[in-house]
Amino acid sequence: MKSHSGTIFDIKRFAVHDGPGIRTTIFFKGCPLNCWWCHNPESQNLEPEPILRPSSEDIEIIGKTITLSELMEEIRKDIIFYDESGGGITISGGEPLMQPEFLNAILKQCKKEKISTTVDTTGFSSLAVIKLLVGKLDLYLYDLKFINDEKHRKYTGVSNKSILKNLQYLDSEKESVIIRIPIIPNVTDTKSNLQDLGTFISTNLQTIKNVNILPYNRLGEGKYPRLNRPYKFANQLKTPSDKELNNIKNELETYGLDVQVGG
Repeated sequence: MKSHSGTIFDIKRFAVHDGPGIRTTIFFKGCPLNCWWCHNPESQNLEPEPILRPSSEDIEIIGKTITLSELMEEIRKDIIFYDESGGGITISGGEPLMQPEFLNAILKQCKKEKISTTVDTTGFSSLAVIKLLVGKLDLYLYDLKFINDEKHRKYTGVSNKSILKNLQYLDSEKESVIIRIPIIPNVTDTKSNLQDLGTFISTNLQTIKNVNILPYNRLGEGKYPRLNRPYKFANQLKTPSDKELNNIKNELETYGLDVQVGG
């Protein structure tokens, strides 16, 4: 096994919301987006960085370099649970596509060992990186926030043109993709944005019709002061109610989509 290495900030075992079955989720550090509502702000910088421990003045460094061999040792600990539950590993972040060589090395090794793989991605990358991954993943969990490029730039800091292009390419290659829409009150859940999303998915994608809507939660808000960063939505957002989520689900289903709350 080659000594590929990458930067991660966490490994979560026995995860059940990051793809099918019981999974080990590996969180890559580094993300080109700067979403106003990001619940993993510690993932944004590629390099390790200091963060205050909760309810403490002690500082820890979040993020570390790990080799492929070291990571595979951790992954193999839970193979029995993957086999019994139909699970595997999920590579999340941050943005896994920021470290394509390390990601590719993990996928190749897992394929050799018959370990199922999922990537949770914003889709923001070059098409060359996407093409590198085709045929190597069992599932993509693909974030889709806005179709309107101006709004996407405002709330994430980057254009969505490559995101939409890459999604259409994965669709043309008949890759297994679940679109994930974060439901941010008064931001992504507006009537016009839901119409834009429903229209784009139903008219521009031939094989991808599965959508998960993910309700905003406030769990990440407390991390911002610990990182000495401002949170743009401080005390402004609340978690959508079940009724609100069901209304969104019903709206998107009118476009012929298979919609699930959560996932």
